[in-house]
Amino acid sequence: MAKQAYVYSGTDWVPLASEVTNLSGYQTKALNQFANRNLVINGDMQIAQRGTSVASITTADYRTADRWKFSPSSMGTWTMSQEADAPTGSGFRTSAKLLCTTADASPAAGDALQFDQRIEGQNLQQVKKGTAAAEQLTISFWVKANVTGTYIVDFYDNDNARSVSKSYTINASGTWEYKTITFPADTTGAFDNDNALSLYVTWWLGAGSNFTSGTLGTTWASSTAANRAVGQVNLASAINNYWQVTGVQLEVGDTATPFEFKSFGQELNECERYYQKSYPYAIVPGTGTNYVGSVSGIARDSAAIVAHAGRFVQTMRAFPTVTIYHQDGTVNAVYEINTGTKKTGASANHIGDKGYWEVSASALTSGQNYYWHHTASAEL
Repeated sequence: MAKQAYVYSGTDWVPLASEVTNLSGYQTKALNQFANRNLVINGDMQIAQRGTSVASITTADYRTADRWKFSPSSMGTWTMSQEADAPTGSGFRTSAKLLCTTADASPAAGDALQFDQRIEGQNLQQVKKGTAAAEQLTISFWVKANVTGTYIVDFYDNDNARSVSKSYTINASGTWEYKTITFPADTTGAFDNDNALSLYVTWWLGAGSNFTSGTLGTTWASSTAANRAVGQVNLASAINNYWQVTGVQLEVGDTATPFEFKSFGQELNECERYYQKSYPYAIVPGTGTNYVGSVSGIARDSAAIVAHAGRFVQTMRAFPTVTIYHQDGTVNAVYEINTGTKKTGASANHIGDKGYWEVSASALTSGQNYYWHHTASAEL
């Protein structure tokens, strides 16, 4: 039976002019696996449960776009934001932006500036790393910055302490540019098949000499810090320097295929495996007075509340860290409904990957009803 063959034009998959019965020699990647090929979650930066802008950042954490961790290790002060700015005609509507608000023009040896996504091992088994059939990986993304020059993308295998780095160039200041980078296969060191951290996918934005004094490690090898970010420009060199990214796709093979757009609901569901909240989507946890979606329970004694609705909307990657919030935003506090009083010292107990069933607090009143909100984090 004849089959339609497709080739990649550089921007899209297009059919050959005529049908053929033998596809040998043609690029057929993704014909049998066009869905679920992006190993990155929230690559279009559309989900931002924690909020859309955080200022005065000097330490590593997850802050705006879900699943993306920004780590300025002793390299200036930053604002991270979700921006309604993306390449025209690309289909993307948002991007993640990092803006320098305090510069570090002369980084110390151990300083680093990184933006990464961390992937659990059981989501990487199709890479076949550590076997004779190991696959190449290709990453593609849109990027914009006001500082031109050489930038580094780095993969770090957390299970086997191996890494590989590749460079890309930002050619024009303030202009969206599309980048594709193919990384070699690695026949050494398999990813663990579990829910723990196996792969860091890291964009370097600045680095001290500890990470730049060697030779860029463009093939997989036992990780040497000095080889990971050689040639990287210093985005922290001046106030108002910025870097933006969207449309990130990581896939098996040597070809970047068109971005795998997902519905907002599907992307949110995938993000909630790692972080979720009881607040309405648009409400930043710990801000304002908001009862919508709050959890409720009845105190069985002066120390514990039985949570009737302490359930998570999505099974989480692991037993999460749960933080309790009073409706006015106070951390580790609950609201006593009948009296309107605030009870402090609140924490969740008996936590699993599907929820928790008890909250303890100070000086509760047996039989009284209580409200509270929660966040749950099982980030890598």
